[in-house]
Amino acid sequence: MRLVSFATAYGPRLGAADGDAIIDLNAAHAALLRSRDVSRSWERAQAEVPADAAAFLAEGTAARRRAEEAVVFAREHPTGGWRYTRREVSFLPVVPRPPKVICVGLNYRDHAEETGAKVPEHPVFFSKFTSCLIGAGQPIVIPRLSSHVDYEAELAIVIGRPGRYIRETDAYSHVAGYTILNDVSVRDYQMRTSQWLIGKVFDRTTPVGPELVTADEVPHPDALRLSASVNGRVLQHSNTDNLIFSLPRVIAAISEILTLEPGDLIATGTPAGVGFTRKPPIFLRAGDSVTVEIETLGRLENPVVDEGAG
Repeated sequence: MRLVSFATAYGPRLGAADGDAIIDLNAAHAALLRSRDVSRSWERAQAEVPADAAAFLAEGTAARRRAEEAVVFAREHPTGGWRYTRREVSFLPVVPRPPKVICVGLNYRDHAEETGAKVPEHPVFFSKFTSCLIGAGQPIVIPRLSSHVDYEAELAIVIGRPGRYIRETDAYSHVAGYTILNDVSVRDYQMRTSQWLIGKVFDRTTPVGPELVTADEVPHPDALRLSASVNGRVLQHSNTDNLIFSLPRVIAAISEILTLEPGDLIATGTPAGVGFTRKPPIFLRAGDSVTVEIETLGRLENPVVDEGAG
């Protein structure tokens, strides 16, 4: 299943991508219940197939089964008010308000080398805030304080089952699925101190999505081609089999520190080819279009605007 979050006048909604269509899962499930003469169908649907992505993931396999039934119902009833085209929706981050956004730095050997950093012996972590997340198609905002804004193509893990002290051998059982993240970085702020946080959390700078592809559709997340391009020029191209720390290692290491929760996002690092290491450097400018592609997961494309224009 390929899940999306999108905006409506009634607030964020959770949908399933079905070809060129987006099915509002909560609304379709409510209609299915009504067709079965289930009383209080709307209230039941709110609980059984929540419109919030994190709440949906927390419901586990039961919500997934009901969502799949809702998709079948929507296909059989294509004229209902629960079906949109992709052009009609405004995508949000796949989990609009994740409990946590945890990122891994320097997790590709070639990226560590191009930055002149020592290859780490342990995973390097930093965090992001929900205020910096945007959806596919939404503009990346260049802050008025900087002209050194960079792109970073990354595979992101979406947690589906909570856990603490997770063993590497059990790590994949805690994964709901995967998505695309562009870890846009404000480099001059990032390099001011040894702590990277301030360069990673500017408002409206981090695209995530457009789809959360469930784990059953990604049998080999450790061998996915990924790339980043600006205005059609490919600047990063690699494969997740080049990660220094494997996905299970990353999950296990984070869970030593804190409890992972449904909806948590884990950005797993970026490969070589980032803009600030190039000669001359390449930084994002208003009018640019940035695209990150990951095999199986799709394509995340965003325009770039100056602050005040987005």
